[in-house]
Amino acid sequence: MYKKTDRNADRVIRHARVRKKVSGTPDIPRLCVYRSLSNIYAQVIDDSKGVTLAAASTVEKDVQERIKDADKKGAAKIVGQTIAERAKKAGVKQVVFDRGGYVYTGRVAELAAGAREAGLKF
Repeated sequence: MYKKTDRNADRVIRHARVRKKVSGTPDIPRLCVYRSLSNIYAQVIDDSKGVTLAAASTVEKDVQERIKDADKKGAAKIVGQTIAERAKKAGVKQVVFDRGGYVYTGRVAELAAGAREAGLKF
């Protein structure tokens, strides 16, 4: 009998494999991405202290006002720009990108592009 694979379980395994090698430091924190069906979330994390330095998502009111007419990819780009602005306010200039086990295409790539456009270095 054919058993359907759990795509999210595969993603979690990929994410754990990447997290063995990628961690945020005080100098270069980690930009972590989580993508749900309808929203996208981003955090800049210092793993040595276990502290979130900046965060942005499509569920925040100020971001929702900016993404009224945008599709999901456009919303992800705006979230990328927002997280870059907030990270700069926190004194972060460069990050290591943690795509969360997701394929680097679509909304994840647009978030990264928006963050780069706003001046965050990867």
